[in-house]
Amino acid sequence: MNIFCATNRLRRGWVAGLLGLGVWGVASAHDPGISTAQGQFRATGLEILVGFAPADAEQLLPPEARVSGKWTQAEFVAAQPLLAGLAPQILELRKSGGAIAPSETRVELAAGDALNFFLFFPLTQPGVVTLRSCQLGALPAGHRQFVIIADEQGSTLAKKLLSAKDDGMEISLRPAGGAGETGGGVTVAAKPAEAPTFWGFLQLGVEHIWTGYDHLLFLFALLVVCRSFRSIVAIITCFTLAHSITLALATLEVVNLPSRFVEAAIAASIVFVGLENVVRRGEEPKGRWALTFAFGLIHGFGFASVLKDLGVGQGGQGLAMPLFTFNAGVEIGQVVVAACVLPIVWKLRKNEKFLRRGVPALSAAVAAAGLYWFLERTVYF
Repeated sequence: MNIFCATNRLRRGWVAGLLGLGVWGVASAHDPGISTAQGQFRATGLEILVGFAPADAEQLLPPEARVSGKWTQAEFVAAQPLLAGLAPQILELRKSGGAIAPSETRVELAAGDALNFFLFFPLTQPGVVTLRSCQLGALPAGHRQFVIIADEQGSTLAKKLLSAKDDGMEISLRPAGGAGETGGGVTVAAKPAEAPTFWGFLQLGVEHIWTGYDHLLFLFALLVVCRSFRSIVAIITCFTLAHSITLALATLEVVNLPSRFVEAAIAASIVFVGLENVVRRGEEPKGRWALTFAFGLIHGFGFASVLKDLGVGQGGQGLAMPLFTFNAGVEIGQVVVAACVLPIVWKLRKNEKFLRRGVPALSAAVAAAGLYWFLERTVYF
């Protein structure tokens, strides 16, 4: 009797934990964030434009100076003194002789409420310079910054995916006189200072799916009603194929959809699947694979926004490696999550009470989370 009660408590604990996934997801539906730093050498130095999404830019300011996720022109003007003081602290450039202070800084409110910090560092002497992103520690854990450094002709010389644990990169400057001359007494090293970011993009894909709670809840709502291994394979395959298609199309800029529409549609897909599960009382709907493929196309546009924010494919960057490795990272993360969740769900599905009550309750929680995100991304945008 005690063993039976303990087993029931354990099962109820799993159900509560899975329900908690929906509540946890409401608190943070997105990845930890990605920012970019695009630099180009000029005749007398290095100019860099650092771009932050609105939510990330807020984290750099004191709590009392933050806005509600969207910058108006008036809010930007009010925060100008703080932003101007922050600008010189965004990046640090050092040589053997010490830090090189930026000779010019400014802050701009760009399209989509993004904040752009412009910095110009004077450089006229050869040597090795170290570029460090100073504010990564102030951003949410897992935030990444993609740095691209180009020569005067716009060709990529060095690139690296930075994090709070690895926030710097080196660039070699040689005496003038060879190819790649900047005109100010130095020439940029022809060989990039950093290796290609293959593993960086792979890790970024894994992290994006693991912290993209909206994508995870959608996948969970699809799998919780699956009764056979065959249907699970069909669901995952259709979702993977669909979002891979639109990830490639959107990154290549063959198809472009406004991010506001995409984010709202992703939330709507979660609501639809969750409610369908509730209406069918936990039974697996027929033709769910087709629905998965259709909604997977929308989710692919959400994945693509990460690479587009990084400027992948622009300014002479190679496209094949980032696209392939990021997508591979998403799939690896997706398979790992499925491998962890499915054994638990299958165990629970052997209990008739879980089928009649647990699955609808979990699906209702997923639908509620989706509705919250939908309202957040439309009415309260």
